[in-house]
Amino acid sequence: MSVYVELFLAFLQIGAFSFGGGYAAMPLIQEQVVEKYGWLSLSDFTDLVTISQMTPGPIAVNAATFVGENIAGIPGAVIATLGCILPSCIFVTVLAHFYLKYQKMAMLQGVLGSLRPAVVAMIFSAGLLILVPALFQSGAVSFLAGNFNIRMAVWFAIALFLLMKLKWDPVLVMVLTGVMELAAQTWNRFC
Repeated sequence: MSVYVELFLAFLQIGAFSFGGGYAAMPLIQEQVVEKYGWLSLSDFTDLVTISQMTPGPIAVNAATFVGENIAGIPGAVIATLGCILPSCIFVTVLAHFYLKYQKMAMLQGVLGSLRPAVVAMIFSAGLLILVPALFQSGAVSFLAGNFNIRMAVWFAIALFLLMKLKWDPVLVMVLTGVMELAAQTWNRFC
């Protein structure tokens, strides 16, 4: 099977089953690009999440474009992105038709309500997939000497405080933590 077909099918699955937005798609993206096809390492995947978060647009689409371009150039980026957005285009068109026709039905409201806990679980899972490799050098939760990255834990705590308590803009928090890490690395290099 050609790499273009693999890219299209991998991101078609991600686009078809990533209900709940970008963070909910992270476990699916990791399963396809890291575990199934091996296109990225776990470290590269963490970088992909960071890049996808910093660039405008949905995370899954940004990830598709990045991985596709990384694996097969511009044609790969286009094919992976099309695979990612095609299910949404079809689902939204069909769903809009039926929602407008049956929006008052109690059964439909029940189905939509039952999806919420699953989406929350997927977002939580995605958060853990990003947090664990950032805090633990080995990528596994282990407090052995040298495995726990205390500086990243401090950045995480500061970012969480700024976002949750002070309600800072997420982009500003990302820039601030990036600047803090750059300053820490510069300090370590010269001291």
